[in-house]
Amino acid sequence: MRLGLTEIRKTVAPDAALSRARPAVNRGCRAMAFSFVVAGMAVSMSLAGCDAGATAAAADAGASAARASVDSAAAVVRVAAHEVTHEVKQPAAQPATSGGGQSRGQVYEAVRQMTALGKQLFFDPSLSGSGKLACASCHSPDHAFSPANSLSVQLGGGDMHRTGMRAAPTLKYLQSVPAFAEHYHESDDEGDESVDAGPTGGLTWDGRVDRGSDQARIPLLSSFEMGSSPAKVTAAIKAAPYAGAFRAAFGEHIFDSDDATFKAVLQALETFEQTPEVFYPYTSKYDAYLAGKTQLTKAELHGLQLFNDEKKGNCASCHISQRTLDGAPPQFSDFGLIAIGVPRNRALPVNRDPRFYDLGACGPERADLEGRAEFCGIFRTPTLRNVALKKSFFHNGIYHSLEQVLHFYAERDTNPEKFYPVSKGKVQKFDDLPQRYWANLNTEPPFDRKPGDKPALNDAEIKDIVAFLNTLTDGYKTGS
Repeated sequence: MRLGLTEIRKTVAPDAALSRARPAVNRGCRAMAFSFVVAGMAVSMSLAGCDAGATAAAADAGASAARASVDSAAAVVRVAAHEVTHEVKQPAAQPATSGGGQSRGQVYEAVRQMTALGKQLFFDPSLSGSGKLACASCHSPDHAFSPANSLSVQLGGGDMHRTGMRAAPTLKYLQSVPAFAEHYHESDDEGDESVDAGPTGGLTWDGRVDRGSDQARIPLLSSFEMGSSPAKVTAAIKAAPYAGAFRAAFGEHIFDSDDATFKAVLQALETFEQTPEVFYPYTSKYDAYLAGKTQLTKAELHGLQLFNDEKKGNCASCHISQRTLDGAPPQFSDFGLIAIGVPRNRALPVNRDPRFYDLGACGPERADLEGRAEFCGIFRTPTLRNVALKKSFFHNGIYHSLEQVLHFYAERDTNPEKFYPVSKGKVQKFDDLPQRYWANLNTEPPFDRKPGDKPALNDAEIKDIVAFLNTLTDGYKTGS
């Protein structure tokens, strides 16, 4: 019989809590897959690079190490380039290699072009049905590619007044999220492969897609987000200032097919979102602290201690704070899907229907696990990197400060009346999850208490955890 999430997590030894859930793709060296088109021909390659911290030279875990990760892939790129079997139009400045494929320089130039196009597409509102909503509208670079406003869910659609059901997540630090698996097992050098960590991975709240291109497709076509179509996207790019660059990268005939153009757009967006110095720079104060470049304040250190303490915050059981065994930076997520009973956000129009429930992995947005009760109510654990820049939290955006989030964690079970409706003197606990799925709810600390117990964290301790969480914001300058 398959273990429930609580039972799964209890099979892990207590002293392994800070280092257990480390996906194989988050080792010190990882592979970054690129698939794109050059001059109308398909090209695929993998860049095998090392994260900061994987070697002594990369111990800083900073942006320069992340950029070096791409440079270290030269040999692999050259091999991948020679695997191209179709004749590809070569840039005049870089003739084809004797083998008929591409040189390393040509492959890197193709990636550079793809990245530049992806950036232009990311900031272009003309791709949307309304002509007013760009990817960057909901994923602001100044807010770690999450929303700049405090709306629970963002506005979109043809009239820019439609709302969905879920908060827009950050697009940063997704490079290490593994493909979704119902039963995830640790890699042999990062944990016990015999332990089933349960449903893990995927790039969305419900884990339903694994690639950046597939993730980008969702908001572009959603009727309550960008509300576009392949035909609208093609028309917008044809009229854009970068239309010529698009043809140069994808071939003169790329606009002959709306579907081909749309696929190229998704590929370009995926490539842009793999830019190390932009999307996974590892430049927070905490990274500098791990590298011995700075010290944390007394409050920050105490917050880290509480964050890790299994009897207090126990945050690190899902938001791992230590480097991996091979030295890679912590991702502050085990990427697992879990149910914690977040209160129903009654401000969302979709929740005006009392029969409607957003059940995460078992629907309604995800269809392949529909009807499987063990997946109902679970959502993927997000990274906490740059979490202090966010203005709405949890999948339904119900809370708008870190203090609110931590009070919910600490008092969900000791003082449920603070979070859930009270009817005729009785708390309607877990009001956004039908009772038949309550067996999926997490009951590990601090969710192991009952009404009348002392909360796991007091106000002063919550304040110190928030101080620590502020050290996870990128852009820290040593000595500041």
